[in-house]
Amino acid sequence: MTRASLVVATALVGLSAGLFAAFSYAVMPGLRRTDDATFVQSMRAINAAILNPVFLLVFVGAGVAALAAAILGWHTDARPWLVAGVILYAVGAFVVTGAVNVPLNDALETGTGAAAQLRDAFEDRWVVFNHLRSVLTTAAFVCLLVGLSQL
Repeated sequence: MTRASLVVATALVGLSAGLFAAFSYAVMPGLRRTDDATFVQSMRAINAAILNPVFLLVFVGAGVAALAAAILGWHTDARPWLVAGVILYAVGAFVVTGAVNVPLNDALETGTGAAAQLRDAFEDRWVVFNHLRSVLTTAAFVCLLVGLSQL
């Protein structure tokens, strides 16, 4: 049961890390090349589209599965790696997203005024913190992979 739960956790954390990384190296650099109105319209559409059951399963499911794997693997040599994976994922995915990225998304969604002002208040900070959650969730993925190798 420990191995199966860790395989699921590793896959979900990897998918989540991959999503954040894709925004870092493809989506946001692509949107950086657009005009202000297109940028704001595109981010609003992306932020609405991402709120779906598949994203919920991957994003929340990764944290739940990683925690379950850490609990089930508590008495194994993999424990430090599993605990590190849970902490890195929790901070990278839940804390950074909840404290920075979601409030910026909400402000962009409800913001009024010129697209250039909305973009200026959003883009640079959102990108920096997306890079941070990309690094942290990728580190969580690596920790879970190492933990898996020790079972």
